[in-house]
Amino acid sequence: MIFVTGEISIDVFHCFLTYLFHVSFFPLYNFLLSLLDCGTEGGSYRVLCATLVSLFHIVSSDALNVTDPLARTSIQKSYDLTKYLEHQLRSLAGPYLNYLGPPFNDPDFNPPRAGGPETIPSASVDFHLWRNLNDGLRLAENHRAYSLLLCYLRSIDEEVARTELRRSLGRFCTSLQGLVVSIAGVMSSLGYQPPQELVTSSPPTAMGFGRGNDFLRKMEDFWLLKELQIWLWRSAKDFNRLKRKVPSVVAFRVESRGL
Repeated sequence: MIFVTGEISIDVFHCFLTYLFHVSFFPLYNFLLSLLDCGTEGGSYRVLCATLVSLFHIVSSDALNVTDPLARTSIQKSYDLTKYLEHQLRSLAGPYLNYLGPPFNDPDFNPPRAGGPETIPSASVDFHLWRNLNDGLRLAENHRAYSLLLCYLRSIDEEVARTELRRSLGRFCTSLQGLVVSIAGVMSSLGYQPPQELVTSSPPTAMGFGRGNDFLRKMEDFWLLKELQIWLWRSAKDFNRLKRKVPSVVAFRVESRGL
């Protein structure tokens, strides 16, 4: 917080205006600069500075308290990886649904979720409820979901008989593992504690309840692809929104000693 207790030099004031320009408030920058040019000779800039401090507080209120200058880059990489995974999933889904056979490869097949335990992490959380979570919780939920989905994918990879399909699943698992690591990196750069990664390659006990029944097993695999699609779509929006919250210049600081 910056306190205005007396006269402020024109250089410091110009420094503030330059910052506003960098955060894309060009019209506000020009307006305040015109006021500065019309200032009284040798007069005080206390009123203008106080106005600027208030505006600076409004501008920065939605920005994250970021100390890592690589945070924005880390978020961008996670976003790019999410979009790449969406592309990979589109290429994988068709062949895998054909592998499952009818009715799963029918474009109009849209069954309700199977009963039993909550096997696959669901992305069907209310949109407004999800948006109202803080950034740390959303990132943690993304990390948890992809960690569980990765375990499940690795388990079905071992069961697939077709060599080319197994290769595609393996490549997708590698990319998904990269996303899990990337999300943990984003959390660290923003000052959040990343969750512990699952160390097992087998799905948790609650998952795989249909393994003894061929149809239920295929139903689980079908819903895995559906949930992955929704998770990736929502994660891309999360990263894009998070990127806008992180200022492009995170190292900007103004010392206000003796003002």
